[in-house]
Amino acid sequence: MPGARKAAQRVLEWTWTPVEPLNARSMLDAAASAAAKPADQPFVERRRRLSPAALEVVNQKVARAYSPIVIAGFVRLADFALLSLVGIALYVGYVMPLSGAFSWVYPAEVVGVAVAAVVCFQAADMYQVQLFRGQLRQMTRMISSWSFVFLLFIGISFFAKYGSEISRLWLAAFYFLGLAALMAERLVLRSLVRGWARQGRLDRRTIIVGSDSNGEQLVEALKAQEDSDIHVLGVFDDRNDSRALDTCAGARKLGKVDDIVEFARRTRVDLVLFALPISAETRILEMLKKLWVLPVDIRLSAHTNKLRFRPRSYSYLGEVPTLDVFEAPITDWDLVMKWLFDRVVGSLALLAALPVMGLVALAVKLDSPGPVLFRQKRFGFNNERIDVYKFRSMYHHQADPTASKVVTKNDPRVTRVGRFIRKTSLDELPQLFNVVFSGNLSLVGPRPHAVQGKLQSRLFDEAVDGYFARHRVKPGITGWAQINGWRGEIDNEEKIQKRVEFDLYYIENWSVLFDLYILLKTPISLLTKNENAY
Repeated sequence: MPGARKAAQRVLEWTWTPVEPLNARSMLDAAASAAAKPADQPFVERRRRLSPAALEVVNQKVARAYSPIVIAGFVRLADFALLSLVGIALYVGYVMPLSGAFSWVYPAEVVGVAVAAVVCFQAADMYQVQLFRGQLRQMTRMISSWSFVFLLFIGISFFAKYGSEISRLWLAAFYFLGLAALMAERLVLRSLVRGWARQGRLDRRTIIVGSDSNGEQLVEALKAQEDSDIHVLGVFDDRNDSRALDTCAGARKLGKVDDIVEFARRTRVDLVLFALPISAETRILEMLKKLWVLPVDIRLSAHTNKLRFRPRSYSYLGEVPTLDVFEAPITDWDLVMKWLFDRVVGSLALLAALPVMGLVALAVKLDSPGPVLFRQKRFGFNNERIDVYKFRSMYHHQADPTASKVVTKNDPRVTRVGRFIRKTSLDELPQLFNVVFSGNLSLVGPRPHAVQGKLQSRLFDEAVDGYFARHRVKPGITGWAQINGWRGEIDNEEKIQKRVEFDLYYIENWSVLFDLYILLKTPISLLTKNENAY
């Protein structure tokens, strides 16, 4: 993501949900239900007021999106597995009993044919989600591609003088049964994809910035395309004069640019598309300073620009050329890999930590009266509020679920056991339940700060520009900032700025190996860099 990284640096210079197991969740809720409530005034969440038109969109029920890239990847795997299964089953059921011995020649040939078929299907553009919705084009391409693969296989066998060693009946059965299996698979896939399309899972929910003639032309161009996955939710514009239209080609004006962040946190938004001309650089830069904190793709439309770049400089929405500004981090297969990493490694870590957690729970219970677990509201992905579990480290009657008051050195609210488990971060171990069961935390990511976390009298987002950009990914139990010493009490501006800086570096440079490195280095950092943890 070099373009996104460069754009992020410029902005800085300017200043699939897993279902929770009910038994596990209910167990945690019961254990933490007795957690103390703050004695002072209740926390009132700050939310920007949206227009009635925007609220109408926000209140619509929206299904979680499915990645077309991941769907296409699974279809490739299914094609390979299905053809391999048919070919090997025919060999085991017909050829092997006749020959009386097992030979690796046939299975190797089956795998070769399956691989060649997937490659040929890819060359014929058969792995497009739009094509999965149809039937005639998909079937004709499949028949021609599968026939080509078999002709290629027969030709290679002939010139390699293997033709006489291959059963003709097996070859014919493999062709016809393989084709029948592929067609049956595509019919099932067609039904699934159409159902997902009706649910809106394949739509790219898009908002347009610029409610003028340029915006109207852009909406018309997007709506004119067949089999497009773009779903325009509405337009946003700061202008109130005659240039700003109330509707752009049927898309209603939903509010001002300042409303987009709140709007995107209340409903699913996948793409922000600027209809402003590139010449409006100052306006675009000012808007990007507000919007880059969102976990969405942000692009500039080039449909009306007279200045043309090389075709490779553009990415296309159908036939509409756009310039990429920011890309949503950790998407498609990266998201699948991170999900698997969290579930597999998190489950193993939870099993290994259970004896230690049992001892800590006993120590907390014997040290002071009150519940063992403590539940606290914190910021999650895209600023959603999540419940994070910890071992209780404070006296029950002085608990602070919203962290309205920072824990300081020798804080009288912290118990004897609490000081030890906070210093060693053992109080964080119950967050493995969040990772494995709830799925609202990752093993590695920006640490989830409390919703009322403050630097002196200012909330963190008021103290640091771009603070909410760290919420573009799911928060984690440990992170890049923590293993570099930026953990514990935040009593000056440098500490929160450094956390944000390291978190943004992690987001832009994420990989599974990076997560593994951070995870392995966490125990070392707990022993050597814990001077700020009280």
